[in-house]
Formats: sequence, structure tokens, C-alpha cells
Amino acid sequence: MSVELMVWDEPVPISRDQARAAYLSVKRTRPVTGEVPDVAKELPGEITLYPGHVLVSMDLDTMDETSAQVFAVARAHGMVCYDPQRDLVHNVAPLGVYEGMQLHTGDGMVVHDPDLGLVHDVLATLSAQNPFVALVNFGRHFLQVSPGFELEYKEGTLVGTVVPELAEVRAAFHEYATGDRSFLSRHRWTPA
Repeated sequence: MSVELMVWDEPVPISRDQARAAYLSVKRTRPVTGEVPDVAKELPGEITLYPGHVLVSMDLDTMDETSAQVFAVARAHGMVCYDPQRDLVHNVAPLGVYEGMQLHTGDGMVVHDPDLGLVHDVLATLSAQNPFVALVNFGRHFLQVSPGFELEYKEGTLVGTVVPELAEVRAAFHEYATGDRSFLSRHRWTPA
């Protein structure tokens, strides 16, 4: 079984719905041959060219590692990357304030310098198949959440709290990613 990612240029960040529609529209067309774009030369996996788009196919066994490489190459070229398996779009911007911040999910996705839209969307994927989402600034601090909206924050001491809804989780992650610590004062945190 193989999985796919699609990479293309967009002048501004797009939504998951827009990315999904573009992917589905392109998949209904025929692949093209000819000169291989520079970005396609750097992408791992099996490459199929479509007008203005590059489809990357990879084995399920190597999906996590290969996907991370595709995300990095797409970002380096200022391109959008759509993941149809997870229904997530990786835009170039806007980013958080911490250079090198990593987004980790319990289903194996790792993204360096994730855009804020991706962070927002991936939080809705918490489930038994994706048991946590974390934003990590290695050696400094992190914020993570698990199903049931259990938040954990560590900057020296690990503390935890439970919030009532996804909207509050999203607000906390957005604040954390943008350097705002308001989420710490809105909740009662206890040592974890």
C-alpha cells in the first residue's frame, strides 16, 4: 500500500478545503512528462508530475520519515504540501515565534517550524489513532495535549490541567506558538 503527498506553489496560505479541492482536481487530470522542476529533483519517494503540481508516493512503512523530508523540501521552496491521508495542509506561513519548533503527533507526524494553520487543524485529529499533539522547543519548553483535553506544559516543572473544549486547546496552542503565556493564567495547573 502506498500513500501520497502533493506539493505545489500558492501565493498565500490556503485552507484544508482549498488544498483538498486542488488535490482532487489535479488527480482527475493526466500526469505530464518533460522537464522535471527543481523541487521534484529533491523530493524523496516516487514522483509523478502534473501541471504545476508534484505528487509524491511512498510506502506506508516509510511514510513518517519520507513525509518529514517532503514537508522540509516543500517549505524550503516556499510551496504548499497537502497530506490527503490526514487531510492536512502545510502552508509556508504564518509561523510561530520559536525557530526550530517541532509539531509531533501520536500517529507519527513530525513537522519542523509548523505553520499556525496546521497546528490549529491537527488538534482536531486527537483520537485513539492520534493520542497526543505536542509543540516542542527542545531544551526549553513544550505544550502537549491528549484526548480528554488534558494539557501538559513544561518549562522547568511539568504541570497539567484539563480544559473543557477543543477551542480552549486551540487557543492555548496558538498562544504558546506565538510566545503568549496567557493560557497559563486562565487555568489551574497542578504538578504532573
